[in-house]
Amino acid sequence: MYAKKTMLINKSGLHARPGSLFTREAKKYSSDITVTKLDEGGAAVKSCSAKSIALVMAMMLKKDTHIEISAQGDDEQSAVDSLVALIDAGLNE
Repeated sequence: MYAKKTMLINKSGLHARPGSLFTREAKKYSSDITVTKLDEGGAAVKSCSAKSIALVMAMMLKKDTHIEISAQGDDEQSAVDSLVALIDAGLNE
């Protein structure tokens, strides 16, 4: 398993268009990918599959939310690094 932490910097978080962009990118990889919402202390609050737009949007991940993206599978490092880079770039907003 490979994981990285990051923070959502775009104004709308992972809702609607940015969430769709995020899940489309996640679906490019064969690994199981999870996005986890973290509290202020860095503890996991809730998690879901990064490949499901409905589940990602239900997590209500807003601007300045700390998250962890983890993956397990053959392309786990590429998957996590790609998704973190997308988030760190502001999800093209």
